[in-house]
Amino acid sequence: MIVTKTKKREYLIASMTSSLNFSHVKVGLSDSTGNMSIMQRIKDIEDEMARTQKNKATSAHLGMLKAKLAKLRRDLLDPTGGGGGGGGGGAAKGEGFDVNKVGDARVGFVGFPSVGKSTLLTKLTGTYSEAASYEFTTLTCIPGIVRYRGAKLQFLDLPGIIEGAKDGKGRGRQVISTARTCDLILIVLDCLKPLTHKRIIEKELEGFGIRLNKKAPNITFKKKDKGGITFSSTAVNPKIDLDAVRAVCAEYRIMNADILCADDYDIDDLVDVIEGSRVYIPCIYAVNKIDQITLEELNVMDKLPHYCPICAFHEWNLDGLVEMAWEYLDLVRVYTKPKGKLPDFNEPVVLHRGRCSVEDFCNKLHKNMIKSFKYALVWGQSVRHRPQRVGKDHILMDEDIVQIVKKI
Repeated sequence: MIVTKTKKREYLIASMTSSLNFSHVKVGLSDSTGNMSIMQRIKDIEDEMARTQKNKATSAHLGMLKAKLAKLRRDLLDPTGGGGGGGGGGAAKGEGFDVNKVGDARVGFVGFPSVGKSTLLTKLTGTYSEAASYEFTTLTCIPGIVRYRGAKLQFLDLPGIIEGAKDGKGRGRQVISTARTCDLILIVLDCLKPLTHKRIIEKELEGFGIRLNKKAPNITFKKKDKGGITFSSTAVNPKIDLDAVRAVCAEYRIMNADILCADDYDIDDLVDVIEGSRVYIPCIYAVNKIDQITLEELNVMDKLPHYCPICAFHEWNLDGLVEMAWEYLDLVRVYTKPKGKLPDFNEPVVLHRGRCSVEDFCNKLHKNMIKSFKYALVWGQSVRHRPQRVGKDHILMDEDIVQIVKKI
């Protein structure tokens, strides 16, 4: 077969056209806002971060990549969300299970399937939660109440999550959205399974904006109209520098802002502050099925921070788990005292440590009580004299006794 120059030219044009059309389709797919495209971009950025050496010279580049990663994860969780910085995130808008918040604090059980969460809820609360030898026995959220030291603690048995839950696999988003509403997260682990399960669960929660056993970074971030980016830190040799801060702000299209770090923080903390949708929740690792390990292994496990070894089936150390949960919740019990009567020690008003002023106490009793508030008489550790007259800004301590005096 003889191929003429004309046929060669036609063949070349057809090949170029076919190539152009294929490229067009490929670009269209990569630029779409579908989950597969976003997940691929997230993987590409994570791979690039893994290849990049961490030093002062690459801090700005790594900061830009981390900011991009945070934005992509927000878009993955909330496709309708905008791309601006500091506007909250889809993590806060995720739909969880429809369970009303009852009691003074909420504790959520998070873990892989078949680690003993349902058995633990049944033994602690008496609420029946189906337990079986097969995985994914629990398909919805089952609540139960534990009364401890006068407080009502709501425990939630959440369905098991799998790796990739933050990306929508299984019912991961519903589980983690409900976990965001908890005052304490209890990660249930199987002592016979690899410890890598712990890190996988932490990664899934972190991807949904949950920070475990961390305090919110003391970083002041204030936008302004002009003047560029100014950065200062109280640390002698801070982990981040001005170039890294500018790279992160540029990714969020923030050109003018004042940033002050009251401690030594890294880029991840700065990104969390700009995103503004992170929640900081205490966490306990409940290592279940300790009846199947040796005493030496148990002694090693008992020394690890935030760990509590238990056996839900045999009810071993469940009292220690509840006691540890009470310490991590850091609740404040306040007893009421009507005028001329003895204090009511049966039903304390339970407040959270960060919100335990006399005004918070009044609002917990009735939302209109603060309007007629004159002063309060307090007995307890928070005052020097007993009783002592205090105002609405006085901070109460555990087991204080309060008598409210209203305006006439």
